Amino acid sequence: MNEVAIINPNGPEDKSADPMPHSIEAEQQLLGAILTNNDIYDRVASIITEQHFYDPVHARIYEVAKARIAKNNLATPVTLKAFLEDDEGLKELGGPAYLARLAGAAISAFAARDYAQMIYDMAIRRELIGLGNDIATKATKIDVASEPKEQIVEAEQALYKLSEQGKTDSGFVSFLKAVTEAVNVTNEAYQRGGGMAGISTGLVDLDKQLGGLHPSDLLILAGRPSMGKTSLATNIAFNVAKAYKKGLKRDGTEGAVDGGVVGFFSLEMSAEQLAGRILAEASEISSHKIRQGDMTEGEFRRFVDAAKDLEACPLFIDDTPALPISQLAARARRLKRTHGLDLLVIDYLQLCRGTAENRVNEIAEISMGMKAIAKELNIPVVALSQLSRQVESRDDKRPMLSDLRESGSIEQDADVVMFVFREEYYKEREKPGDEDLDKMEDWKAAMERLHAKAEVIVGKQRHGPIGTVHLSFEAQFTRFGNLAKSWQQQGDDVGF
Repeated sequence: MNEVAIINPNGPEDKSADPMPHSIEAEQQLLGAILTNNDIYDRVASIITEQHFYDPVHARIYEVAKARIAKNNLATPVTLKAFLEDDEGLKELGGPAYLARLAGAAISAFAARDYAQMIYDMAIRRELIGLGNDIATKATKIDVASEPKEQIVEAEQALYKLSEQGKTDSGFVSFLKAVTEAVNVTNEAYQRGGGMAGISTGLVDLDKQLGGLHPSDLLILAGRPSMGKTSLATNIAFNVAKAYKKGLKRDGTEGAVDGGVVGFFSLEMSAEQLAGRILAEASEISSHKIRQGDMTEGEFRRFVDAAKDLEACPLFIDDTPALPISQLAARARRLKRTHGLDLLVIDYLQLCRGTAENRVNEIAEISMGMKAIAKELNIPVVALSQLSRQVESRDDKRPMLSDLRESGSIEQDADVVMFVFREEYYKEREKPGDEDLDKMEDWKAAMERLHAKAEVIVGKQRHGPIGTVHLSFEAQFTRFGNLAKSWQQQGDDVGF
């Protein structure tokens, strides 16, 4: 443990009695190095942030210097003076003159990473000490409302945050930092030529409507039975996993640069059934044939080849039924820590368990928990949801937000609410008798118009417009796809 007292230019003040690990001297010398040679910032940016500095004044100096360097502006004691001369903490240390003293205490460039690593390690040790104290305090306090299992989940959650971010509780974030993040996200979309900033679903029109799947968003995919909720969710999960490419991301860390690692909680279907659906889509063999084993030799060979191609697909399935929301969160954290995680799909929300006795409160707890997972892991979470039966009693069967079953909190917590609707399903059940020829002709014409088509109705989108996306749907392969536009079909007909 390296404990060094704060060096106050107005006179040394002994603070070495502070038991928390820290090295003010290392912070001073690293900041001095950055202020004398801005290129050093690029060497240490991937190791530390302003949150890792022990002295809050040093944290603010680093944050302002980082912002200027990011804009290709010079960060020196002179240029930083204008931004920090009213800083009360800096005044206590001697005012702008302290910046000059930091530059005078600069280390050589080759040692910068070592000093940055030391500052980071000290910060992690402080967080661990604080976390350990919290765990010990909660464990010694015997409370009926705080079960040991819940405490373990909470401790695991805090440790996960610490391992991923180097900080157990971020607290307030400066507007400067928030604006920088917002600009980076917009820049990603701009670099794609006005495309999306999120993960592609593999469905072009849906991507245009949503801008892709964005980190920290909770997307609810709802529909009545047989509408194709699970099929659409499976298609999206498969498309994302299939497109996965690993590389260096914008922030310098290694991860998905295209597609992503997908976690799929299948609370209704078994992992084998879900894999069968994905294989039906990939091999273009009817899922019914796959279940029955009724395939020709050529189809079976195609089925085996598709299975081999999918072996390396980063799609992880958990089919444990009736999972408590706390366990679901813990397993998602574990998956991100061990294999990475870029998209989480939950099929479906009402099959999760909460702790509340009242069903409405339980659903509210579950939807809030899913939104919390999205924010904590910084990934999009797609959760499927059932709709109430009141849809069936209307002439127009298209679902609305008010049809979300059991709780208004689902609508409230979600960033996006989408409904899957296939009019063909309902029209098929309106088949008239063979003796009524006129009605039969109208029915056949309607069925032909609606055949193999589906709608995804975006009923709520916090960051964009609502509207309807038209998709194709091949029932035998349980596959949604991009719907060809009329002009595209005409182009095909004339040989374009």
